[in-house]
Amino acid sequence: MRLSSIVCCVPNRTIYHSEDEGSRKSKKLPMSVKSSTAKNIKPASSEISDGAPYSAAGALKLFARFADVEEPDVIGPEGLETLCTEAGVPMEGAQPLILAWQLGTKEMAKIRKEEWVKGMEDLRISSLKTLALALQDLEDLLILGKPPMQRFSTPPSKKATKAVPTENDGPYDRDRYFRYTFMKERAFLELYQFCFGLAKTEGSRNIDMETATAFWSVLVVPKYPITAEILDFINAKGTFKGVNKDLWNMTLEFCETVSPNLDNYEADGAWPTMLDEFVTWKKGKNGDEGENKAGEE
Repeated sequence: MRLSSIVCCVPNRTIYHSEDEGSRKSKKLPMSVKSSTAKNIKPASSEISDGAPYSAAGALKLFARFADVEEPDVIGPEGLETLCTEAGVPMEGAQPLILAWQLGTKEMAKIRKEEWVKGMEDLRISSLKTLALALQDLEDLLILGKPPMQRFSTPPSKKATKAVPTENDGPYDRDRYFRYTFMKERAFLELYQFCFGLAKTEGSRNIDMETATAFWSVLVVPKYPITAEILDFINAKGTFKGVNKDLWNMTLEFCETVSPNLDNYEADGAWPTMLDEFVTWKKGKNGDEGENKAGEE
């Protein structure tokens, strides 16, 4: 399943048609399908769309623009999709998850007002353009492995006609970004573990396999290509239904430590069964089984 389908579909709370009560409880609303009860989105003002400097009032205005009509203290799935669309944030990639992580949201595809206010204040962001830039910066650094940008800390020269930028200069506060540059793997692990909690429903110890594979595809595949083969195996097998926290964490460790050709894989390494089965599948796919049969003859 595509990540956008996961992020954009949540239990429907407010949009009802003629279904009976049982249907209402289980129905899901794809974000790509607009309901007749959807709110009218006001045209964006330049204050919140063109990268204007941060202001608390601007951040609140931006939140209000995408908040639910019936629940004005929440940006729900539809508002989130509209926000991402207008900001140019791709729903198919990791950036919606990075946004949730940076804001510390508690529920999938929902941003509460207090989460937004604190997150925007910490990052000093109150415009769509700046928000999109911050999310792209973090994706480049933590997932795509691009070189970090340089921070400027040289004090301005008295003779200079233009002051040298200070370390906090820029369209938003990059202090957090620069901290991540010194602990990239730790920061990525924080994002990765956050996503498991984000996807896990209350009272459950697992996340469903469709959600796990969608998250792996955007979080881990770009960093560790062997993950793509693991996803191929999961799809081919078709019997894995859920992922607990141990399997979630061990899958990342496997992708980080085991080479793509499996030459450093240790069968007695206490890997989860799914990963042991993946190794058997990959070796068979690569012809190792055929070589073994030839040796036996």
